[in-house]
Amino acid sequence: MLGEAAGVLDQMSDQAKQPIKLEDALRMDHRQSVELHRRHLNPRLARMLGKIGADQRLVRASGPYFWDSNGVRFLDFLSGFGAVGLGYNHPSVLRAMELVEKVPVLVPGLNHLEAALAHNLAMLAPAGLERVYFANSGAEVVDASIKLARAATGRKKLLACTGAFHGRTLGALSLMDEKDFREPFEPLLPDVMHVKYGDLDAAERVLRGDDVAGFIVEPIQGEGGIRVPPPGYLPGIRDLCTLHGTLLIADEVQTGLGRTGKVFEVNRYHVTPDILVVGKMLGGGVMPLSAVLTSDAVFQAARGASRRSPFHSSTFGGNAWACAAGLASLEVLSAERLTEKAEESGAYLMCRLRELQTRHRMIADVRGHGLLIGVELAPATEGFASAVTGGVLNRLSKKFASGLVIKELYQRRHVMTAFTLNDPGVLRLEPALVVGRPEIDYMVESLDQTLASLRSFPRAVLRYARESKHHFASAGK
Repeated sequence: MLGEAAGVLDQMSDQAKQPIKLEDALRMDHRQSVELHRRHLNPRLARMLGKIGADQRLVRASGPYFWDSNGVRFLDFLSGFGAVGLGYNHPSVLRAMELVEKVPVLVPGLNHLEAALAHNLAMLAPAGLERVYFANSGAEVVDASIKLARAATGRKKLLACTGAFHGRTLGALSLMDEKDFREPFEPLLPDVMHVKYGDLDAAERVLRGDDVAGFIVEPIQGEGGIRVPPPGYLPGIRDLCTLHGTLLIADEVQTGLGRTGKVFEVNRYHVTPDILVVGKMLGGGVMPLSAVLTSDAVFQAARGASRRSPFHSSTFGGNAWACAAGLASLEVLSAERLTEKAEESGAYLMCRLRELQTRHRMIADVRGHGLLIGVELAPATEGFASAVTGGVLNRLSKKFASGLVIKELYQRRHVMTAFTLNDPGVLRLEPALVVGRPEIDYMVESLDQTLASLRSFPRAVLRYARESKHHFASAGK
């Protein structure tokens, strides 16, 4: 064993002295890949994935499945946090890439593909949102929406919701209240206020000052725990923003383009925001692509058409290849009726999960729309918690419950899931919109068997906590 370890280290030492060619990278040994991740990228992520056995090299993907280098097939109920909404390597998107393989990525002059995609996207958006700006990521278009709102209104203050997630750039991060994300990077943008998600009265108290440029809201809070707003909330926010001259910004980076069973989730409430941001699925799971949509009135108020526009620009934003992927993605969304399928599949999945809830006390709640569903776990600690002073078990359960379920699902049933960042007790189910009933049935049966195998849940959580502590302690500094 010592000789083998020394050989790996020697190999890594030799490897560090020379560049790695693409062909060699594709054939790279698993241990070498893990070591390079720990050395050059994110060691914590490498340890976390290793803990659930998800650090194997992946060699193939299609539809809602991917395969590792050992030939094991996994059902993906995470789909790149929604970015692979069409499924992996959709043939229409790959064909679009072939059609533009000789086209300049950065087109000198006017980009016809960008113009066509802007037209198609505006046709799908709520009426009046006809001005489009393309970028590369959700966080980038959130930042752009901040600039747009301030430029259009002449105001500086911004309003956001507690529990929200808008991205990790400094501007997007300023809109979030989670201290673990914020504190290492403070001071962030000034003049940002937060109100409780779903609380109209709290929003009204802030907006009545008539000095807020924009109020950004997720129609469903994703990382906040798949939180669906109470009835009347989004229409009420729309009315308040109109009354007080504040621009309503809808963050549909995760919910947009069919994910929830509506092309945009604001359509469910017949609400038209002043600014709409979209991303993730827009690039077809192949290219990074995002967009801001707004009205001509807001665009002109922000001097968007002026010679020295203060709005935004990005070198690769709206590049030809990304726009080709975007055009293909919107075509697939329509041709395959994926929005309608998400509504139907989501209703079926929700029904099956709620039946599961009647048999497992560990499921506290099931919520969401379409194929964005959260399963909130509530470990049954009665009769055991009293033996642990200070409620230690309950705190451990919150921290490790979903991690244990995720690990069991991945290792034993080969199903990929994740928890929501701001509420790690919630299991997120966010498969590709092409998922069918056989995959849904397999997911539900896998969750059923996993929960059934954890009847002695308090002890299982404590065991998982000990294993996690040991793994992180031994996996490298």
